[in-house]
Amino acid sequence: MDISRNWLQFYQADVFTSEPFGGNPLAVFPDAGQLTDREFQQIAREMNLSETVFVLPPIDSRAVAKIRIFTPSQELPFAGHPVLGTFFILAALKRLPIQEPVTKIWYECHIGVFPLELIVLKGQIEQVVMTQPAPEFLEVVLQVEMLYELAKALGIHKSLITDSPFPVEVASTGLPVLIVPVRTLTAVKSMQVNHAAICDLCARLGVNGIMVFTTMTLEEDSTVHTRMFADPIGIPEDPATGSASGALGAYLVKNGVVEIGPTTEVVMEQGFEMDRPSRILVQIFSDDDMIQEIKVGGQVVMVAEGKMVY
Repeated sequence: MDISRNWLQFYQADVFTSEPFGGNPLAVFPDAGQLTDREFQQIAREMNLSETVFVLPPIDSRAVAKIRIFTPSQELPFAGHPVLGTFFILAALKRLPIQEPVTKIWYECHIGVFPLELIVLKGQIEQVVMTQPAPEFLEVVLQVEMLYELAKALGIHKSLITDSPFPVEVASTGLPVLIVPVRTLTAVKSMQVNHAAICDLCARLGVNGIMVFTTMTLEEDSTVHTRMFADPIGIPEDPATGSASGALGAYLVKNGVVEIGPTTEVVMEQGFEMDRPSRILVQIFSDDDMIQEIKVGGQVVMVAEGKMVY
């Protein structure tokens, strides 16, 4: 290593999996306070993962840290798996005091300060759970022409969408996403998407990506099988998407896909088509049939560490 140049320690984890090489990979730079915005983006592009996180001192006194999240092409104000992976890594490095059975902290990002829970058993972090912003339901897509374009962009017949009893809808728990129900698992698994068309549709609807789901699943204890196409933020397909899974969980409750109760628990499987199987746990808390809170959690495993010279 050239000692005359600057370097930074980084760590890499796989999120929403208990096994290396599954889930969604993430790079975390725990000591990034000296970097410029340009360097953040350059490093994220070099890492070439769906997201890279830079940890900074917090501005809000409630938070243990501030995080900035970058895809290879742009900064995100909020995301799911980067939050879970970052605080798993910080806890594993003993930069956070942890206690059993639950350690609750607050973290800061561009859209505010939010709580996060580390589930601890025998000194080991078993799961990380984030609370997401309150869900918003922004638009139901009814135009026949747009539904036809959507089916064509996904490489499936329009009837696989239009014959579903559930709507195509824009929802958000921090990042707006288009949620698309598809009737069969075969159709979801065999999609041959047109990424340019997806970018065009997302731009017109003001969303960051398209999450498709079916209630037919590969694993018996899963609720839905999903795929996420996020070309507008530089991610053609994401193996596990925490922010969109929170929005989808709220959608499932709102539209009666799952039974609503004081606490509704949903298991989402994603990433199988990319050979990165992921399990995302979503809890939807409701009162008088109104959604009050969304939590998204999962397992995390450390897979690598190194130094970036810049």
